[in-house]
Amino acid sequence: MKIAGLQKLTLIDYPDRIAATLFLAGCNLDCGYCYNRWMIDASRAPEALPVEAFLDWLHIRVGKLDGVCVSGGEPTLDPDLPDLLRAIKGLGFAVKLDSNGTRPAVLGALLDEGLLDYVAVDIKAPLDERYAIVAGRPVDPDVIRRTLALLRAWGGPYELRTTVGPDLDRAALRDIAKELLPEERWYLQPYMATPEVSERLAGRAALSEDDLREAAEELRTLAPGARLRGE
Repeated sequence: MKIAGLQKLTLIDYPDRIAATLFLAGCNLDCGYCYNRWMIDASRAPEALPVEAFLDWLHIRVGKLDGVCVSGGEPTLDPDLPDLLRAIKGLGFAVKLDSNGTRPAVLGALLDEGLLDYVAVDIKAPLDERYAIVAGRPVDPDVIRRTLALLRAWGGPYELRTTVGPDLDRAALRDIAKELLPEERWYLQPYMATPEVSERLAGRAALSEDDLREAAEELRTLAPGARLRGE
């Protein structure tokens, strides 16, 4: 396990919690807009601190933080993730997992063991051939559907989120909405071009924040939980 980053305090990553966010290196996707593209290849990502040092630091945050958000990269790729979550939970912290939803078997095991208190899953694109285009790697849409089924059966709090990059228009967002349940929280996140953006996306326009605000209003006829991140 390689910790590529630690945000020691966040008031936005974990709803209703004062939390820290841990970034684990390595991902099985290659989304062109990802702001953490530098940590996709775990072997090349620099280590921010050892796991033991993180747990030592977390120990002194007992009573000061409420939770830990474990993000990436894609945390479910790491076979040591359950041990890390057990250690975090053992200190009394709530755990939020950020995932791309491509590892439902791992997610299911974590849910069954009670290691997660909140889950956020990215829905990259409509669940068809467009998914692989946005994700930058082959993805079986039925794998994402299995992840959704797990969350729906779990009974705990979760959210879905979509970064609306240049590959997604309003028609694509409507197709995503058709897959969702009325009660599901679905956040639309504006695209922000960074120096790390892929060559394929560089210079291409995406829906503006105003466009997304209008789109969210329209989408609520299909998915009442749709909203623009931050509103």
